[in-house]
Amino acid sequence: MECHCIPNREIPHTTRLYSAFTDEFSKVADFYAHPPSEAGVRAAAKKARVAADILPLVAGILREQNRRFGNGDAAERNIDRLAGGAVAIVTGQQTGLFGGPAYSFYKALSAIEWSARLTRAGITAVPVFWLATEDHDLAEVNHVFFHSKQGLSKIELPEENEFAGRSVGRIPLGKMAAATVEHARQFLEGPSSIELGEALSASYGEQETYGSAFAKLFARLLGNRGLILLDPLDKRFHELARPVYRRAAEESETITDELLARGRLLDRRGFHTQVKVTSQSTLLFLDVEGKRQAVRRRNGDFLAGEKKLSPAELLGEIDKRPESISASVLLRPVVQDSLLSTAAYIGGPAEVAYMAQAQTVYQRILGRMPAIVARPSFTIVEPETARLLKKYGFEFGGILRGRQHVRRQMEREYMPSGLATRFSRDEKALRKILKGYANPLAKLDKTLGGALGTAERKMMCQFERLREKAGRAQNFRTGVLDRHEGQILNSLFPNHALQERTLSLLPILARQGDELQEILLKTMSKPCAGHHVVFV
Repeated sequence: MECHCIPNREIPHTTRLYSAFTDEFSKVADFYAHPPSEAGVRAAAKKARVAADILPLVAGILREQNRRFGNGDAAERNIDRLAGGAVAIVTGQQTGLFGGPAYSFYKALSAIEWSARLTRAGITAVPVFWLATEDHDLAEVNHVFFHSKQGLSKIELPEENEFAGRSVGRIPLGKMAAATVEHARQFLEGPSSIELGEALSASYGEQETYGSAFAKLFARLLGNRGLILLDPLDKRFHELARPVYRRAAEESETITDELLARGRLLDRRGFHTQVKVTSQSTLLFLDVEGKRQAVRRRNGDFLAGEKKLSPAELLGEIDKRPESISASVLLRPVVQDSLLSTAAYIGGPAEVAYMAQAQTVYQRILGRMPAIVARPSFTIVEPETARLLKKYGFEFGGILRGRQHVRRQMEREYMPSGLATRFSRDEKALRKILKGYANPLAKLDKTLGGALGTAERKMMCQFERLREKAGRAQNFRTGVLDRHEGQILNSLFPNHALQERTLSLLPILARQGDELQEILLKTMSKPCAGHHVVFV
């Protein structure tokens, strides 16, 4: 195995906030309670306590849920540890089809690795995965991309209009689930393909929801590592979170003012606000006729969709039907940490950004905040793709420059070997000839040095274009470049985004086998504040 660490500043579309968080934390330290280090997590662990009467209730719900998901004995033992006072290392993600993008797995493995690290240091910790089943954006979770020998394939469960606006954890997969699973299984090849195919078939039945199916898949793939799965849709969790919901409603105007002030401060420091907040915003959603509607303030009352509520009526909903209330992205972590003794939350760039806003909500409602830790980021380079990178002389950073750059370099490198050798030889010869003019021209007129440099650049540019045209002509005859370009980009930079943000990990797991999880865990334990490029 070979691994490289690429700084985040070299990754396309990395924000200033995230780069500062991972590389120069002092610039953003005011927006977080603890530094994203083991020392920071240890410090947060000392304050990570929930009410003694809540822990047994949370543990009881988790036992029921994890048994229903088919999670293993290791998770059961960790639930016992949680009930006994262990701190939690928490992460979470939308419950995307077939596990969603690869980084969902990386988050889960990172929580497992951090828990083990903290436990070795003398602080008992357990990993918890918060299933974002309350989210209502079905279009973000009903599809996944597989990369295989057939290329890049989008696998999708069709949307049904009747479920628009519902929390995805309440949407059944329906009759197309079995056919979609069988379609996905066709793309699984390698030593673990049968095992993974069976896991998909067992998890994604038509009566399952996006949330329960995701949980069952993760239980099968990661349950033996002790990962605790938490579905927040359970009514009992909402009952336990009632005090948080009440504070968010009662102090909504003050909370909004503090969030607006935080947004202005981020802007003055040159950073962005991840979540848009307006003077009418609240941190609550209300279930209205089965649809999740944002609660807004207007003229002293509240609106959820077309439903109007007085402050007393909203509090009545919270008291009588807490399951109808759910938290916005800025309140969700506070709800989470009112239920769990969270020492650290592992998040991606967007989560790290909105936690810089949520700190104000933590301070007002909970009085403590866990350490926020950046999730590990990976690109996995499999042998066939690695061979092509070597063939065309690519570094990983060159791939991130996009298709045009990739194609030009491939065209320069791809031509009959004899012609390629001649181009390389004659390029050196041409440069040598031009260099020989430097001294004579300088003696004649010193200003001619600049003219020589300009002439050389133009000549070499035309020479490079000629070489690229030769490569294109060769490709026109064979089509090899088209196939190789597709293999490289679809594998490493699909849809102009990092592999982990687009591709499912399942086809890679099928080809690489169980050893891949061990490779990822081992790599996570090594210091790297950026992006891991792992050659397997």
